[in-house]
Amino acid sequence: MSTITALGLVLLVLMILVGGKAGAQSFLALILNFGLLYLAIVLVAFHFSPLIVTLVVGMLVLALTIFMSSGDDLSSTVAFIASAVVLVVLIALIVPVEHWALVQGFGPEDSEDLEGLSVLVGINFIQVSTATAILSTLGAIAEAAMAIAAGLSEILEQHPQVPLNDLLKDGIDVGKQIIGTTFNTLFFGFFGGFLALFIWFTGVHYSFGEILNDKIFVAEILMILYAMVSVILTVPITTWVMTRAVAGKRKRAAKEETPK
Repeated sequence: MSTITALGLVLLVLMILVGGKAGAQSFLALILNFGLLYLAIVLVAFHFSPLIVTLVVGMLVLALTIFMSSGDDLSSTVAFIASAVVLVVLIALIVPVEHWALVQGFGPEDSEDLEGLSVLVGINFIQVSTATAILSTLGAIAEAAMAIAAGLSEILEQHPQVPLNDLLKDGIDVGKQIIGTTFNTLFFGFFGGFLALFIWFTGVHYSFGEILNDKIFVAEILMILYAMVSVILTVPITTWVMTRAVAGKRKRAAKEETPK
């Protein structure tokens, strides 16, 4: 048994023990999402448009992640709608920024690994870097949207007649609490994943300016910034979608109760 298989089994057992049926569904969603990402790589390799493939796969990943991890129809629907809106907004932001930043392709740190290999693969590397940036934000978007939608659903369950203005305020308050922890998660994930690169920078005596202009470093910093922006956008959008859904639900209920 390989190390990855053993760790995967440990993860599955822990998710079932802690989350029960929802944990098992989340593990299945994780496997399916991995298959979708692999399919995206294959389609891009066959010269399908990376942006179109990323948009379709991104929506499917969000749907699987959200609907298979929650049994509450209202919170799941709200979280998915909000996540889809945030994804579209981010695409409008990421596409021009990636063109202006010019961080596509490989940096000088990759020269050893690429020695003897051809990079003429017939694929637009700007579109590939854009697709990578978009896909890297999906986890942060889904996590923030589900956290806020689930929190508001719990408030509605305890106080069904809560005023919409108070619900909107509660959603923003919940969002403020998760933004700080999410930012720390993103930052330390980036720092841990690129610790070897930072050691390399130190070993070759890069100046602070050279580090800030390094292609690999800038590309990763942009991904972190995209994810942070996505979390900030998710808070008000998810809260607004939830209040609109509750308002519509109350209007329908009032119409049904009105005598004809």
